[in-house]
Amino acid sequence: MKSSASLVENAIKIDRHQVEEHLKTLVEGTVADTLNQLLDGEAQQIAQASRYERSPGRKTTRAGHYARKLETPLGSVTLKMPKLRSLPFESAIIERYRRKMISVEEALMEMYLAGVSVRRVENITEALWGSKVSPGTISNLNKQLYEKIDAWHNQKLAPEYVYLYLDGIWLNRSWGGHYKNVSVLVAFGVNLDGHREILGVCEGSKEDKDSWLRFLRHLKERGLQKVKLVISDKALGFVESLGEIFPQAKWQRCVVHFYRNVFGVTPRKHGREVAAMLKAIHAQEDRSAALAKARLVVKKLRKMKLQQAAALIESGIEETITFMRFPRSHWTKIRTHNPMERINREVRRRTRVVGAFPDGCSALMLVAARLRFVSSTKWGTHRYLKIYRRPVMNAA
Repeated sequence: MKSSASLVENAIKIDRHQVEEHLKTLVEGTVADTLNQLLDGEAQQIAQASRYERSPGRKTTRAGHYARKLETPLGSVTLKMPKLRSLPFESAIIERYRRKMISVEEALMEMYLAGVSVRRVENITEALWGSKVSPGTISNLNKQLYEKIDAWHNQKLAPEYVYLYLDGIWLNRSWGGHYKNVSVLVAFGVNLDGHREILGVCEGSKEDKDSWLRFLRHLKERGLQKVKLVISDKALGFVESLGEIFPQAKWQRCVVHFYRNVFGVTPRKHGREVAAMLKAIHAQEDRSAALAKARLVVKKLRKMKLQQAAALIESGIEETITFMRFPRSHWTKIRTHNPMERINREVRRRTRVVGAFPDGCSALMLVAARLRFVSSTKWGTHRYLKIYRRPVMNAA
């Protein structure tokens, strides 16, 4: 006769794998249901009416929904994104959730690059996901992250952008025990809808013609064919590289950097006066008036014995007033590449904790990770400029 313990053992059989799969499905379904309810609430708030409700204060009506996949640490969930007939639906809930996922991924990679021990990373991942992962799993996560960032870095671009901003960021890199500077070239564009997009990031040993040629070719190979205006500093070899890759594009030299170049050859006692003269040039109503004002400024500077400043203005002023050929409402945002400063600050804030990078790939991946995060924030989701489909450039 079988013992009672044996009977109990035979009566209760638990398939651990099935239980785990069931729990995973249950949790994924709960996450999807919760997010879908939040999305429906957002749509109701935008429309000022619930589904099928007719009220005087209703701003728009519902037009069904479309399916969208969202990757989470618990797996892939399917969301029902509401559609509105006369208003755009922009979800703050999903954008925050998506940015959180990107931020966690970026934090993992940054820990590796900063030299955090595997044991410490295990503890952090346990706090983030509720279970401690093995060193092998951490390595696989890191590889997957590199692949994801590399795919983003090489994704196809739209064939046309209205404005293209270019700049270089200098970082420290270790070369055989010695530390040297290395530049990372960054580009963002304003598309035909007026939104900003991070277009590319590329390692450049230094900001010279070869580096710019490689970077611009990289953008073109990914699909970028036409740019109306490029905004940048007058880096070594840049103008020649731009003419070779995008010969039809106009170039706007950053006004702020141009001022700094002039101040570099101006005695301090004349600084304020020269600054007022320069600002007066760029405050004119059109290019003809700006050029006429520039000629007067050059004459005055020569009378003041400021020959170098006069020569710089005489030879370079036309490069700084190209923006006047474009819609006046865009002038303040396209005459300098100061809009790049927001991106540069974010990148430097992240790279500062690393110090010197072991190789160019590490530096490039961390910068790309940060740019990928920035592009998913309000920086890339709200309209930056009102773009006219057929902008009429000022002929003056």
